[in-house]
Amino acid sequence: MSLCVIAGASVARLAAAAFTLSWTHSVEKTRWEEDWVVGRGMLAIIEARIEGMGAGMETPPDAVREGRFWKWKPKVPPLAEVLLRRSDAVPEGWRLCAGGECRLVGAAGETADVIVLRACE
Repeated sequence: MSLCVIAGASVARLAAAAFTLSWTHSVEKTRWEEDWVVGRGMLAIIEARIEGMGAGMETPPDAVREGRFWKWKPKVPPLAEVLLRRSDAVPEGWRLCAGGECRLVGAAGETADVIVLRACE
């Protein structure tokens, strides 16, 4: 399995069957993390975690506090793609970790407004 990260005309192919996407919430300034798996041409989220609740960051009733994070399994069907929108309110963008490597995507200064994550064909 591999994950394609598409930013404008640039495509990065990551040999990974799973990845973690994390970012800092633009208003609350708290950490948000999601674990995803790549399979059958789709992306499936398996766990979400946030450090605290606030503007647009309410946890579902089944969330459990473990250490500094609230954790839960989102009830979202597998997706063909995940779209990440670059925002000047979050200059560091998203941190994408896969296969033991981490990279920033959608950071300030990048030209692509939308970053697309999808399973590679």
